[in-house]
Amino acid sequence: MRWVSDEGEQRYAALLQVAPDTLVALDFDGTLSPIVDDPAKARIHPDAADVLVALASKVAAIAVVTGRPARQVLDLGGLEEVADRMAGTGAELRVFGQYGAERWSSSHRVVSSPRPPAGLATFERDLPRLLRQADAADAWIEDKGLAVAVHTRRLDDAEAAFERLLPILTAAAESHDLEVEPGRLVVEIRGGGTDKGIVVDRLITSLPAKGVLFAGDDLGDLEAFQTIKAWAGEGLATLLVCSGSEEQSALVPLADVVVPGPDGVLELLSRVASDLS
Repeated sequence: MRWVSDEGEQRYAALLQVAPDTLVALDFDGTLSPIVDDPAKARIHPDAADVLVALASKVAAIAVVTGRPARQVLDLGGLEEVADRMAGTGAELRVFGQYGAERWSSSHRVVSSPRPPAGLATFERDLPRLLRQADAADAWIEDKGLAVAVHTRRLDDAEAAFERLLPILTAAAESHDLEVEPGRLVVEIRGGGTDKGIVVDRLITSLPAKGVLFAGDDLGDLEAFQTIKAWAGEGLATLLVCSGSEEQSALVPLADVVVPGPDGVLELLSRVASDLS
């Protein structure tokens, strides 16, 4: 664990002071779950359930905010079982899938989801041609229902393939009024209207929260970091946690603390629960 500045430890102490009114919001891949070549084989960190349950009695709410479909992350994370164990703590577990387009909560256990965005079906029909154009025909395509993700991690030169694909997919997405969400060796094409910053902003307002801890690892978490930075300027107690990797460092300049992947995230959350005991 590395505090990025002297203010980081001060922010940590201030957050503990308002813990009962604090929102803990967490990305899934790279934060609660290690990054793997096949996203379908991702599993939540083995310590996560115990840590989240221990934390639940200390804070106002815990939210998982992810680019994955909500149902998928519920299953991969065993989050419905976590919610069962959290019952009686007073904290609600919420899941926001596909950057907030899908929602689930421990008090209303049904995934709410809109229709797929206009233009997505046509984009997907064009996708094989676009992959050939980028010399990345073997890239793995993940259909998320409301989005499509193109992964280059399995290719021989994954980074080079990603760099070739990004401008081609971006141009095609824009022609279909879709948005591009680049990540760690993945390009996701989705509809607009929501992002992790919007999700966090609404959660802070609706609780209402006096503090927020957010942990993420990738470009898709950037809007959440920026939104929370703005709230910090309004006097909210905040702690921004970067789940560090060699593949992505965009969040580091905004973070208060950098931790070594999901192991570090769970260690930090355990420390929060322990310091509040």
